[in-house]
Amino acid sequence: MSKVLRAGPPTYGHWRLLVQFLAFAAGLLAALAAPASARALRLVVLGDSLTAGFGVPPGKAFPDQLEAALRARGWHVDVVNAGVSGDTTEDGLARYEWAVPADADALIVELGANDMLRGLPPDETRQALMAIIEKAKAKRLPTLIAGMRAAPNLGAEYDRAFDAIYPALAEAEGAILYPFFLEGVAGDATLNQPDGLHPTAAGVAVVTNRILPYVEDLLRRANS
Repeated sequence: MSKVLRAGPPTYGHWRLLVQFLAFAAGLLAALAAPASARALRLVVLGDSLTAGFGVPPGKAFPDQLEAALRARGWHVDVVNAGVSGDTTEDGLARYEWAVPADADALIVELGANDMLRGLPPDETRQALMAIIEKAKAKRLPTLIAGMRAAPNLGAEYDRAFDAIYPALAEAEGAILYPFFLEGVAGDATLNQPDGLHPTAAGVAVVTNRILPYVEDLLRRANS
């Protein structure tokens, strides 16, 4: 007569295997449900010495302080320092292709101070900045324009023409405008290096704190 085999009660080994399987399944489901891109947002700052960090200690340049401030506010972001001291807007345009990587998610353009200091025609500055913004738009790269203002010794006509470049471009190109990059710092000897042109690390901190809400708006655009 055949013998019917009946399963006994689950043993400890069975329970352990079941728990391991459930843990594996939960991990797999979590991985499948995760966002397609879990990497940090890559924010590139294309600029001149004000971006490069002329005269400030390592780790205290604008991109460094901006990254730290954003991360402190919960942003998973890497800020790329694409600043070169002495660059004009035309120089920034010339190196755009290799300075702004293909995997960039957002762009800050901080250029124009050297154009102004050299007295270059405002229309040339405007055209170069527009070309940079157009390149970013072609890649669907949200852009923030950090504005600059002309020094008063260049004359009222030059001042009007130069100062009008940034708001006009931002409006025409749909970019975010931060009206004056050195707001709260320019003219304050306690926040500038002896040359009167470049902020100290403390001055960069002021710039960072003031521009931060605009940059967060930029990153929201990148996320959307």
